[in-house]
Amino acid sequence: MFRIIIENYLKLFFILTPFFILSTFLSLTSKWTKHDRKALAVKVTIAITITTVILLIAGNAIFKLFGITVDSFRVGAGILLLLSSINLVKGNIETPNTETEDIAVVPLAIPVAVGPATVGTLLVMGAEITKYSEKILLFISLILSIVSLGILLYISNIIEKLLKQKGLNILIKLTGLILSAMSAQMILVGVANFLK
Repeated sequence: MFRIIIENYLKLFFILTPFFILSTFLSLTSKWTKHDRKALAVKVTIAITITTVILLIAGNAIFKLFGITVDSFRVGAGILLLLSSINLVKGNIETPNTETEDIAVVPLAIPVAVGPATVGTLLVMGAEITKYSEKILLFISLILSIVSLGILLYISNIIEKLLKQKGLNILIKLTGLILSAMSAQMILVGVANFLK
């Protein structure tokens, strides 16, 4: 049970692209006070939690509504995840520009943390699991990953001093490499199941 939680936790943590959202968070709040950054970190964490929980719950209903199989969606989500990972590795990511004061939901929660690739992956993960006990374990993993991300944002001032931008860029590229492996696995499983 503990192993399943850890495995899902690691997958979900990297799917949320924590170091990219941290880098974006720091750049968008460069002139903010420590107190304001911490308050924003809490709001972003809540927004991500609500969004991702809805996606996990709605997975099966969405597939039934549109008549899409889990495997076809798995391949599609895998391709989106692969494209996102390539952008992370190459550094071809645009930091969203916003003139609004409330940036917790848009752009930080959506689409920086919960972009198209994350949406697809969460829908697949939610639809794959049918047992109630396994769903509970998945939700525990999701909450743990979001809390970890929230802590990163909450202590962003400390991380910024320790890593600087160069350190964050290295972590972003490592995240991209991990996501590329996960996307390849998703695509291969979807194709293999389709061929059966």
